[in-house]
Amino acid sequence: MKYTVITGASSGIGFETAKVLAAKGKSLVLVARRNDQLEALRDDLLKTYPELDIILHSVDLTEMANVHQLYDDVKHLEIETWINNAGFGDFDNVKDVEIGKIEKMLRLNIEALTVLTSLYVRDHHDVEGTTVLNVSSGGGYRIVPNAVTYCATKFYVSAYTEGLAQELQQSGAKLRAKVLAPAATETEFADRSRGEAGFDYSKNVPQYHTAAEMATFLDQLLESDAIVGIVNAEDYSFQLRGPLFTYVGGANSN
Repeated sequence: MKYTVITGASSGIGFETAKVLAAKGKSLVLVARRNDQLEALRDDLLKTYPELDIILHSVDLTEMANVHQLYDDVKHLEIETWINNAGFGDFDNVKDVEIGKIEKMLRLNIEALTVLTSLYVRDHHDVEGTTVLNVSSGGGYRIVPNAVTYCATKFYVSAYTEGLAQELQQSGAKLRAKVLAPAATETEFADRSRGEAGFDYSKNVPQYHTAAEMATFLDQLLESDAIVGIVNAEDYSFQLRGPLFTYVGGANSN
C-alpha cells in the first residue's frame, strides 16, 4: 500500500489536502501536534473512505529529536509523496520579535523541513513515482512588511526546493521536488502569527483563497510537470511554473 505523508495536517491547507487526496484513494500519514483534531479528521475520512489506511502521528516538529523519530517511525512504509506543510509565521518588526517564537519558527519552517526532505530524498532518489512537495509562501518570493523573518524562512524553502528539483533532474533521479507558494489563505495562520484569535479575512484582506482552494491547487501541482505552483500577487490566479530562481548552469532557470 502506498502512502502520502502530510505534516501540519490538523488544520488549514494540510487538513484540506488530506480530504482532497483521500477522495482520490490515497492512504495517508497525518502529522500534527493536536492529536484530537487528527483523530476527528481520520474518523471523518474513514466514514466516507473506509478502504483507506490512515495513520496518525501527534508530534511537535520544533523539537529535532521528534523530527528524526517521525521519519524512523514511517520509513518502513511505501511513501509515494511527502508533503512538508507544517509551518507558522510571525508578524512583527525585527526589533520587536519574541525571540523564543522565532527560534521555534526557524526550527519548524527550515530545520524540520530540511531534515525530513533530506531523509526522504536519500531513501527515494531512485524510486519511480515519488514526490516531495514543500509548502512555501508568496512571502518566499516577495518580502512582506512586518514579516521579514518569516519571509526569510520561506525564501529558504523556495530556493532550497527549487534547487533540489533541478539537482534531481540533472542527476537523472526518479524523485521529483515541488514547491507551493500560497498568498493570503483563510487558515489559522493569521491568528498564530499575530498571537490573537478571531482574525476575519473577509473584513481585513481584500483578496484571499480558502484552504480548500489551496488544497486543490496543491493537487494540481502534484499532477503537473511544473516545479513551482504560485499564486499571482496581482490577480490571485494560480500559476504552474518552472523554477523562478536562477540555478547556475540549469536548463530550467528563468
